[in-house]
Amino acid sequence: MSLFLNVILPIMLVFTSGFVLQKIRILDVKSVSAVCLYILSPALVFTSLYDAEFNSGYIIIIVYMFLLFFIMVLINKILAKIFHWSQNTESAAILATGFMNAGNYGLPVVLFSLGQAALPYGVFIMVVQGLQNNFFGVYYASRSSSGMTRALKNVMKMPTTYAMILAFLFQAFDITISSSVHDTLSMVGNAAIPVMMIMLGMQLGSITGIKLDWQVITSSVLLKMVGAPLIAFAFIHLFNVDPLIGGVLLIVSAMPTAATTTMYAIEFDTEPELVSSITFIATVTSILTVTILLNLI
Repeated sequence: MSLFLNVILPIMLVFTSGFVLQKIRILDVKSVSAVCLYILSPALVFTSLYDAEFNSGYIIIIVYMFLLFFIMVLINKILAKIFHWSQNTESAAILATGFMNAGNYGLPVVLFSLGQAALPYGVFIMVVQGLQNNFFGVYYASRSSSGMTRALKNVMKMPTTYAMILAFLFQAFDITISSSVHDTLSMVGNAAIPVMMIMLGMQLGSITGIKLDWQVITSSVLLKMVGAPLIAFAFIHLFNVDPLIGGVLLIVSAMPTAATTTMYAIEFDTEPELVSSITFIATVTSILTVTILLNLI
């Protein structure tokens, strides 16, 4: 109960504040998202990775993130064959289960439950997930001849990609930045997590339509909220992953659907109401499942 009160409840209250604000005053979520995407997140990514001590754990994270995604794609393709889903429904299920909310939701849970030492790993996962989301998310949402081209362009537009590369280069060539610059970037980056939390609430508050296809919703929510953490658990024990990194992988795997997948579903008309429904239900369900997981960890 203490974990719920000390970790989950404070996070949910921040989400709720964004949700209520969006319901009371309809704000432009894209503007808030742009501030976070182009200013706050790159500063957080750069300072976190610049200060981190790189080790083999980061390679393990990359391997796991891609392995988890392709397992989710494979399972959804099998379910699509069994239940005779249309290509659009299959794509919607992949969008809803293949991409977790590693930033808006995952980072605060990692920080509050595992501490500052785990934050660089959480930030790195957020960047990798962002790359996956912007490439594979666009590809599966569009499934058109322009899908691959647009996916590549999307990845190259991500400021966090360049912030990550810059941090790696500074580390590799032992380039030191002045304390004043570092403090300024840290101040800006520290604002990213609370803003992302509020933004998630605003995104959920912006959902206008739902589609209660319970067969797809049930399979997707179970796969996302139960299947993914079990895959993480198996991976951690199979490869004897460091306990801190293992904890981060478990927490991030247990995160609900990334809210940005709804944006792609709307843009490419890939069952947007169904994806929105899964996102909302998975986020509500996570209150229970994430609390249970944190107690087990």
